[in-house]
Amino acid sequence: MSQSIHDFHDDPRNADIRIWVNGELKSRVDATVSVFDSGFVLGDGVWEGLRVVGGHPVFLEAHLDRLFEGAKAIALRIGMTRAELTQAIYDTLAANGMDDGVHIRLMVTRGVKRTPYQDPRAAVGRATVVILPEWKLAKPETVAQGLKLFTVHVRRGFADVQDPKLNSHSKLNCITACIQAIEAGADEALMLDPHGFVATCNSTHFFIVRKGEVWTSSGDYCLGGITRSNVIQVCREAGIPVFEKNFSLTQVYSADEAFCTGTFAGVVPVRSVDGRGYDEIPGPMVTRLQGLYRELVQRDIAGRRA
Repeated sequence: MSQSIHDFHDDPRNADIRIWVNGELKSRVDATVSVFDSGFVLGDGVWEGLRVVGGHPVFLEAHLDRLFEGAKAIALRIGMTRAELTQAIYDTLAANGMDDGVHIRLMVTRGVKRTPYQDPRAAVGRATVVILPEWKLAKPETVAQGLKLFTVHVRRGFADVQDPKLNSHSKLNCITACIQAIEAGADEALMLDPHGFVATCNSTHFFIVRKGEVWTSSGDYCLGGITRSNVIQVCREAGIPVFEKNFSLTQVYSADEAFCTGTFAGVVPVRSVDGRGYDEIPGPMVTRLQGLYRELVQRDIAGRRA
């Protein structure tokens, strides 16, 4: 049976979480938005997923950079400064007594519309901002077993169609890819770019290991992943050859190892792509990178504590 890298074991504490909605902390049942909200009507908004370790959102500055960059690109006024948004995140964590093993979904939409129409000028009032924290960790058994990928026909497109750099609420491109992968019995979709080179997965970023080198896509057709960039960073710090480049499925099938990266689960091995399996799960490079990434997380948190 296929599984999602975003699967988690249910935590009963999540039944009583307090969710930040436009400045108010609301219970799970009361945390609602209008049917006229731009995010509900059209998927008009941007979002971030953040991991919380030791009471702090990891790599927060990079996530806020991406959020504000995306909002500016679609002419969306968040209506809060970075400092105000940061304080709201910490206030939400404090209200829930949350410290470790927490994942936050930070969502911003263009707000309520006077009528369900796509023109952004139909929005009235301020943006809708939601901070949704949950006790949630990737299933250890999923991380240990690794992911089964399937290459789908749904492509990551050109920036003039829908810029893949936008972490927007409009995720139908990735959802249709995910559906095809699930129907094929896989855990995650591997997506190609318009030229047939490997781009990314539907909800994570993709890497291969070949003869001691770490390869990932050129980055032209994928979201600017925070974990992706951090893995590239730790490779360079450790003297591991790492390349952002075009490569084909032939090179994926013949690789020594493969893995995916994402905020939720970190560095996760891939056990097979299109039925071509890898010998050791996790392999030596993936094991090393998992350790280096954990060290980077701890450095980030130590800096926040200081």
